[in-house]
Amino acid sequence: MSTYARQAARNVALPTSLDEAVAALAASPTAVPVAGGTDLMAAVNAGLLRPAGLVGLGRISEIRGWQYADGAALLGAGLTHARLGRPDFAALIPALAAAARAAGPPQIRNAGTLGGNIATAAPTGDSLPVLAALEASVLVAGPDGNRELPVSHLLTGMDPLRPGEILAYVRIPLLHAPQTFLKATGRTGPGRAIASVAVVLDPARRGVRCAVGAVAPVPLRPLEAERWVAGLIDWDGERTLAPEALTAFGEYVAAACIPDPLPAADGVGGPPAAASELPPAAVQLRRTVAALARRALGRALA
Repeated sequence: MSTYARQAARNVALPTSLDEAVAALAASPTAVPVAGGTDLMAAVNAGLLRPAGLVGLGRISEIRGWQYADGAALLGAGLTHARLGRPDFAALIPALAAAARAAGPPQIRNAGTLGGNIATAAPTGDSLPVLAALEASVLVAGPDGNRELPVSHLLTGMDPLRPGEILAYVRIPLLHAPQTFLKATGRTGPGRAIASVAVVLDPARRGVRCAVGAVAPVPLRPLEAERWVAGLIDWDGERTLAPEALTAFGEYVAAACIPDPLPAADGVGGPPAAASELPPAAVQLRRTVAALARRALGRALA
């Protein structure tokens, strides 16, 4: 812990079970749960956060593994990015493993956790667009019992964590189908995403799921683009698309996530207002998203 952390958090609880963690939060409602601490400690060291107490989750073994449950993978929120990136997990959920491997340098991947990525809900969180495309849900433990909610509801604030609740597990339906994750960064090597795209094929429903991260506060699902391209795929054949269709899909996704600005308001009695243009940075970002979406779908279909 840093000097800031020792000064800020005088009360530290180290529970060994979820029940103990919930009880610790109930006893100290202003305490903050912490697992890897990669985002929390950065905020503390920057002087942006001074928690009155900490509830460490690192000793809770039940949330540090994963298991099968009713056709889904039940992932403990304490799973690190390094664990998620291993080959055995990559064979199960390839896109999430790829996102975990891209989460940052080794020291970040070894400490950062899946639950922390979700709870922090940073726009650049690499796992978030994958979870959105997989239509994952989260299981939370709290003083009033356990409950399950879609991860999208948690990220958008539609159904946030309540006082005393802890994110315990992530449930991901197992599709056993191709899926990809790609991201663009501002430099060579691991770094924060400028844009990221997850594409998941759902042959059983003859659907395509796509989610775009880092370009908005929460991952975006271009639903119309998904439906359009799903109608072009021969699900009973080779599942290939012409390059022109892949390019059109990329542009469709990019335009949906980074739309043209609305025209300025017309003056009373004046001529119609001209449509505003995207600033150069937004144009470049749209091109980046289009390229990522095109490549991600192409790799999934291949």
